Formats: sequence, structure tokens, C-alpha cells
Amino acid sequence: MKKVEAPTLEEAYEKAATQLSCSITDLEYEVVQYPSKGILGFLKKPAIIVATCKRPVNTSETAPVKKTERPEKFETPEESVASEIIATVKEENQTVKNSVEKDVVLDSFFDADKQKENEEELETESVVYEELARLIEDELKELLSHSCFAIDVVEVDVIDNTALIFIDGDDAALLIGKEGYRYNALSYMLFNWLHTKYELFIKLEIAEFLTSQQEMIRNYIKPVIENVEKNGRGKTRSLDGILVQIALEQLREAFPNKYVAIKTGKSGNKFVVINEFNNKSHA
Repeated sequence: MKKVEAPTLEEAYEKAATQLSCSITDLEYEVVQYPSKGILGFLKKPAIIVATCKRPVNTSETAPVKKTERPEKFETPEESVASEIIATVKEENQTVKNSVEKDVVLDSFFDADKQKENEEELETESVVYEELARLIEDELKELLSHSCFAIDVVEVDVIDNTALIFIDGDDAALLIGKEGYRYNALSYMLFNWLHTKYELFIKLEIAEFLTSQQEMIRNYIKPVIENVEKNGRGKTRSLDGILVQIALEQLREAFPNKYVAIKTGKSGNKFVVINEFNNKSHA
């Protein structure tokens, strides 16, 4: 049994076959860890497999051949492949019971290693997110220091590939703007920056503006939800900026088994539709 580590599964199979002196088709293996590219170069995982050669060494090949025996018949490539497949199927049928028992042994053997790796991964991920949050926070403070707004609170947390940004200060209301137009502009700017540079999504909160908008939409969509529950489908009125995204999130949470999406009307207005997956065209 060989435990093999490589950047990809394909390379792991080739490496295991080389170490066990057999072909890849003769490998019997278990994938202990699938490879992962990680986040921003961190948390990268190699492929790890445990492999054995399921075909025993054929000692009869070295035995002397009697002169009276007929010379060995050479197989065509097609016959060789067919023979190999037949032999493989027979061996797999014979080892089903053993393989099940072996899987239990392997699982118990690597349980401790997997638990340790998971703990180390969570610790590393936490450190990476904390460092990334501090970096974004410092850069955002630098950006806002050049504005004309009195902003004294800038806090950033990074959780599950999402940057949670909280901004507050004497001019927080001015930063939001009438009907939230500055809030929308700042949200788009921050998203384009953080998603392009760090592959992060964002949630921007300015002096509880987002919370108030979420509560407003929650109250607005109550009759929409009742209509969908009664008729099976429905849609919202036209919504601007962040409101359409908030409505989308809340309606998808309310109807996880329905088709919920943002649509754009002929005049460019946006709204959310809800219907069955097989009736999208009737929205």
C-alpha cells in the first residue's frame, strides 16, 4: 500500500503506478483528499490517494517452457485489451467483500489525519480571512480619508468569500444620499474592486441603512409571497439599486424550490419574478 501525494489526481495515479511497478488500470485506490486551488494562493491542497496494485505478479512468466508445449500465441491489440478487461472484472468481483472491509480499515486509519488536517485548514482559513479583512479595512480607510465626508468608523470582516463592510460617522447620511443613490454607487465601486482583486462578494452597511432597507423590503414582499402561495407565481413591482437584490435574496429564501430571478423590462426597469422552473417563459 502506498500513500501518494501530487498536485493533481492524474499525476497521483501515474506516481502510484510507477512506485508499485504496474499500470494505472491495475491500481486499486482510494482518494483521501481531492486537490483544491485555494483562495488567493492560500489553502491550496494537493491530491492524496492510497493505492495498491490489485494484480499480483505473474511468476509463471519466469518458469521454463517445455519444448513440447506450443509456442505462445501473440494477441492483437484488440484481444489484449479484451483480455485485460475480462481479467480486471473477474478480480474486482472476487475482491468486493475484501474491498469493503479494507475501506473500513482505511477510514479508521486516516480518521485522525483527516481530523487534524481539517482543524489546521480551519485555523489557516481564519488567519487568511483576518489578514485580508485588515488589509481591506486599511485600504478603505485610506480611500475615505480623501473624501469630503466625516467618517470615523470603518470595519471589515471576511466570512465565506464575502466582505462585510460597516461604515458610520457624522456624514453617514450624506454618504447614503437621497434614496440611496450614493450608497448604490459606493456598493458597485467596492464590489468591482474587491471581486476583481480578491474574488470577494460584499455586503455594505452604512449607519444601519442596509438593515432598514431589508426590513422595508421584507414588509413589501409579504403580499407578493401570499400571491405566489395562492397562484403559484408572481412578481414584484420595479425596484431600484440594492432593493432589487435584497428582494431577490428574501424571495429565494421564501421559495427555495421555485424559479426566482431578476428580470429587466423594456424601459430598463428591474423586478423579481417567481414561478415554477418549467414555466419560466410564462412569467
